[in-house]
Amino acid sequence: MANLYEKYVWEVPVRVSHWVNAISITLLCLTGFFIGSPGYLPHGDVQFFMGWIRFIHFVSAFCFTVSVASRIYWSLVGNRYASWREFVPFLSAPGRKGMLETLRYYTFTSSRAPHVVGHNSLAGTAYFAVFLLYLIMIATGFALYSERAPLSLSHKLFGWLLVLFSNQGLRLTHHMTMWFLIAFAIHHVYSAWLMDVKEKGGVMSSIFSGYKAVRKES
Repeated sequence: MANLYEKYVWEVPVRVSHWVNAISITLLCLTGFFIGSPGYLPHGDVQFFMGWIRFIHFVSAFCFTVSVASRIYWSLVGNRYASWREFVPFLSAPGRKGMLETLRYYTFTSSRAPHVVGHNSLAGTAYFAVFLLYLIMIATGFALYSERAPLSLSHKLFGWLLVLFSNQGLRLTHHMTMWFLIAFAIHHVYSAWLMDVKEKGGVMSSIFSGYKAVRKES
């Protein structure tokens, strides 16, 4: 017989970085769309409109970068559910088995929903790929940003990308990465909601409270 008990899974830094990322990415996408294709520019009393759009974009980018760096750090010092090991399950046989079981459930070839405390193996692998996209977005964004200041720190850190790739190539990569992240966000919300319904573990509420309902075999 199984019952449920509340377990503290997502620590404060994990939850904060999650929502900072979500808000930052939303603002970056909205302002990025406008910067790439400014179809409307107001007139009259509104001054320096594009400057404000770029300012919001850059501030969001810095917040996003700090959040990602903080999450990477916490993967080294946080609890087991925040650990970097959660993002590379494919390195172990049990992890690969978990990935297959979750994939079977997502593709409707199995009716058994995997019940795990932290991330399931397939989700952990997906988040690993997403963090790689984060790093690509950050690197290309700061490389493009550094063009205006050849002696800045951002140019020293990311300016070498301008030597290897063209400006247009970096812009295209930056833009395409945004679409990959948008596609992930859509699936992320859907799968989280699905597992919340099937597992009845409070997945959606846990990213606010940190607690999940976990099964305990008596």
